[in-house]
Amino acid sequence: MNVSDIGPRIARRAGLLIFLLALAARLATIAYFGGTTLRFGDARAYLSVAESLARTGHYPRQTDYFSFRAPGYPIFLLAATLGHPERIAAGKIANAVLGALSALLLSALAARIFHSRGVAIAAGLVGALDPGLVLMTADIQSEPLFILLILAAAFLLLSASDRPSSNLAVLSGLFLAFAALTRPFALILAPLLAAPLGDRRYPLRARGHLAASAVLGFLLGLTPWTIRNALVYRELVPVNDFAGINLYIGNSDLMDRFYRVRTRAEYDAWIKDLDRLTRDRFAELQESGEMSPARRTGAFVRMTLAERRARPDRTLPLLFHKTWDWLRPYPSPLFWPPWVVWATGLLYGALMLLAVIGGIASPRRGVLFFTIAYLALTMAAHIAFLVVWRYRLACWNPALILYGVFGASLLLGQGSADRRAVPSDTTSRS
Repeated sequence: MNVSDIGPRIARRAGLLIFLLALAARLATIAYFGGTTLRFGDARAYLSVAESLARTGHYPRQTDYFSFRAPGYPIFLLAATLGHPERIAAGKIANAVLGALSALLLSALAARIFHSRGVAIAAGLVGALDPGLVLMTADIQSEPLFILLILAAAFLLLSASDRPSSNLAVLSGLFLAFAALTRPFALILAPLLAAPLGDRRYPLRARGHLAASAVLGFLLGLTPWTIRNALVYRELVPVNDFAGINLYIGNSDLMDRFYRVRTRAEYDAWIKDLDRLTRDRFAELQESGEMSPARRTGAFVRMTLAERRARPDRTLPLLFHKTWDWLRPYPSPLFWPPWVVWATGLLYGALMLLAVIGGIASPRRGVLFFTIAYLALTMAAHIAFLVVWRYRLACWNPALILYGVFGASLLLGQGSADRRAVPSDTTSRS
C-alpha cells in the first residue's frame, strides 16, 4: 500500500466543523419549512408503509394502488423514529443527520482522490451548504439516505483498492445493495463493483479477489429481500415493481405532452390527466388479471412499446427533452420563482464547468473513469425511465462537488502544490 494513495487525514476539528455546519444548515431549513409539514408528494406513502410495518410487523404486499415501494427508506424511517413514524419531526432530523454524514464522506473521498487537505475540507463545506442537498432533508424523502449509501459504497470500494482489503470490498457491495433497496435504479451500478479489476497496482488474482468480494457483499445485501419477494409473490422481483409504471409514464404520449407545458395551470391539468391515466391502466390490468408484480411490469412494458410504435415520430424528440431535463443546471420555472431559477442555474452551471476542469486535471485517472461511468449509468437509467430533477441532484451533485471544488482550487492556484506532492505514477492508478 502506498501512503500517497490514502490521502491526508482530515483533522477531527475540521471534520466536526463540517458535520455541525451541515447539520445546522439542514435543521434551519427544516425549521423554516416546518418540522411537521409535509410538502413532498411521496412523503405520506413512505409514512404509510412505515406505519403499517410498525403496526403489523410485516412489510405490506402493496404500498400504492399500482405497485409496492422499495423497503430501504420506510425501514430506516421506522428505526430513526424508534417505531413511531408518525413523529414526522424526528424523521426529518434523521434526514438532516444523514446529510451531515454525507458531507463528511465527501471530504473523506476528496482527500483520497486529490491528496489535498484543503480540497478535502472545501469539498466537505460545499457539500454541507449545497442548496439542493440541503433542501432534500427538509421533508420525508429517500434521497438523503440514498446519497449517504452511495457515497459510503464508493468510499469503501476506493479504500478496498488502496489497501487492498477484501473486507472493505464486501462492505462496499453491501452498501450498494442497501442503496438499491432504497432506490432500485442503483441495481444498474452493480457492474461498477468490478472496478478493482482495472487496478494495475496488483496482480490479476488479487484484483479478481477484490472484485469478487464486492459482488459477494452486494449479493449478501440484496438476496434476503429478493427471497422474501419470491416467497410472497411467487416471482423473481429483485427489489420492487415500480420499474414498469415508471417506464410507461416516462415514455408515454402524456410525458411527451408534459414537455409542452408552459404554465402552472397547464401543469395542474397534466397532473390530473396523469392520475387518470395511471388509474385507468391499473383498472385494465385488474380486468385482465395481470396483477402480480412481474406480470404488471410486463404489461406496462408492452403498453410502452405500443405507444411508441404508434407515434415513432415523437420518440426522438421525447428522448431529447428528457436528456435536457436531466442535464439542465436549474430547476423548473413552473415551481420556482425566476430569481431561484437564475441563481441555481448560475451556481450549478459554474459547478459543472469547474467539475470538467477538475476532471481533466485529476491526479487519479482510474477514479475519474469510474466517476464518468457512474454519471453515464445514472443518467441513462433515468432517461430510459423517468426523469425528475431532484433525482439528478441526488445522483450527480456529490460527484460534481468533488471535481468542481478541485477545479476551483486549480483556478485559484491552490491545487498545484498538492498535485506536485503526488507521485506521478498515480495518474495510471485506480
